[in-house]
Amino acid sequence: MSDQKTIGFLFIEGFADWEYGLLAASAVEWFGARAISLTPDGKPVSGVSGFRLVPDRSAGPDENNDLDAIAVIGSDQWFGEAPPDVAELLGSVASRGGVVGGICAGTLALARAGMFEKARHTSNGRDWINDHVPFYAGDRNYQDVPYAVADGRIVSAPSSAQGTFALAFLRTLYPDRVSDLAKMRTLFAKEYAEGS
Repeated sequence: MSDQKTIGFLFIEGFADWEYGLLAASAVEWFGARAISLTPDGKPVSGVSGFRLVPDRSAGPDENNDLDAIAVIGSDQWFGEAPPDVAELLGSVASRGGVVGGICAGTLALARAGMFEKARHTSNGRDWINDHVPFYAGDRNYQDVPYAVADGRIVSAPSSAQGTFALAFLRTLYPDRVSDLAKMRTLFAKEYAEGS
């Protein structure tokens, strides 16, 4: 029986193309995960670049009972007038002990779903979250840092932290893969050390 993990990547219209690639590719290539693309209604969406994404399935909880983790990818639509309600899906993954992550505006979906009530977290700013999700549960747990934060099975990151988001997410999903995670971190760090 395979112990392969399945990670859902939730995209909505205008998704941030740069926020998911490092996590998705690393999870599949280095950790043997299966990556599944989701949109709220199962219909194609376009990224900031204009690239079109045709999802594997919708974000319905019943369709996603196999997910070990879910990563909510940012988009300006998350703070639009009628953002998709994905709380049931996030709650379903969390209730079975899965990892729930959000980056950039994707963290707003986690805030709306109550994922931050007991978890330390970060995003694009405490006031920024409160501007879009007033009085969200867990406001006091906000960490004002420029890198991803993992607390329990909840992972969050600001828009500029796709590297630490990938690392924190995979560390949470694969806590026993210490050596692989260390190699990954060294590889990412080398780019910044030598390229700046």
